[in-house]
Amino acid sequence: MSKRLQVILEDDEMREIQRLARQQRTTVAEWVRRALRAMRQRQPSESSEKKIQALRAAVRHSFPAEDIGVMLKQIESGYQKD
Repeated sequence: MSKRLQVILEDDEMREIQRLARQQRTTVAEWVRRALRAMRQRQPSESSEKKIQALRAAVRHSFPAEDIGVMLKQIESGYQKD
């Protein structure tokens, strides 16, 4: 189901959006839909609190790991084998 959205813009804002839509060879409505989709995609999918909780849970674990200098040397030696 589609819904209508009414947005009140100043004249200069509307002219700028019309100009941008013309540049992209699209309608103002399609330009606005694309802009709204792009903004929605930039929003984090999880709340920052959930992310912090996940990080806190992860750092409670203790996994064996080599010294960083040794790991970097091992990685570099893998690149040089070719």
